[in-house]
Amino acid sequence: MRTVSAQEVSDALAWPALIERLDACFDGSIETPLRHHHAIPRDAGEATLLLMPAWQQAGYIGTKMVNVFPHNAERGLPAISGVYLLCDGDTGQPLACIEGSELTRRRTAAASAVASRYLSREDAETLVMVGTGKLAPMLIEAHAAVRPISRVKIWGRHPEKARHLADAYAERFDCEAVTSLSEAVASADIVSCATLSSEPLVRGEWLRSGTHLDLVGAFRPTMRESDSACLSRAEVFVDTYEGAKGEAGDIHQAIEEGDFQFDAIRGELRELISGASPGRSSPQAVTLFKSVGASLEDLAAAIEVWEQLES
Repeated sequence: MRTVSAQEVSDALAWPALIERLDACFDGSIETPLRHHHAIPRDAGEATLLLMPAWQQAGYIGTKMVNVFPHNAERGLPAISGVYLLCDGDTGQPLACIEGSELTRRRTAAASAVASRYLSREDAETLVMVGTGKLAPMLIEAHAAVRPISRVKIWGRHPEKARHLADAYAERFDCEAVTSLSEAVASADIVSCATLSSEPLVRGEWLRSGTHLDLVGAFRPTMRESDSACLSRAEVFVDTYEGAKGEAGDIHQAIEEGDFQFDAIRGELRELISGASPGRSSPQAVTLFKSVGASLEDLAAAIEVWEQLES
């Protein structure tokens, strides 16, 4: 069995190829049980264990184990860590143990890019990135792979981290760190959020017509990145209905507040890609994509890594 490092994952997953791989894998050929989600109490605060199995009807088998420790920042460690085990679909024999954090970040960002390709305006140029963690640069690059992004505005709870990230992209984009999130959102074509927030960060009243809102954090019902007005204003789409029902905090809390209903969701990624859902209704519409992650995305990314390494 081959051990695959984070650097090898990064090198193997070029954005265009990964986005196309994910797009193709939402075709019903992969079985994806709802992921196992376990709360683990720890002295520093509650942690989470996630187990995500998936298999092709004729092909590879895989599962990912992820640990989420939100308080790791205080120790100078990533909040999310994990591994992916990819197996041969004919024999069940393990093929590779793949570093999971880089795989997760890249497939998560690629899923947002797939959604953006169907939901954001084709002329979207201004991206607002909410959050400064390790997923933030992935989302910037993935959105830029499918839309002509030329301006990037970065907001975070720690301004120095926002400035550092803005400096890293200064040569590629008109890029700046911002302190007023409301002003930044009001100027955006795409707003992408990747935080562990339990309180709304983006408010519906800030969104101008035509904006696409990409919500990647809030993977538990008690977490949220948007207020109910975002949901009530937008044409809402999700990565999978099952994941949204189980874990999408933004949706759950908007429903609890009486401002949204689950059957108001217009489609999941599979339906967007197949054309069963038409996607954005007009250039003026506000669209919203809520992602909690799906195990087929991990399997698709792991297959891409394996086949790139073996080619």
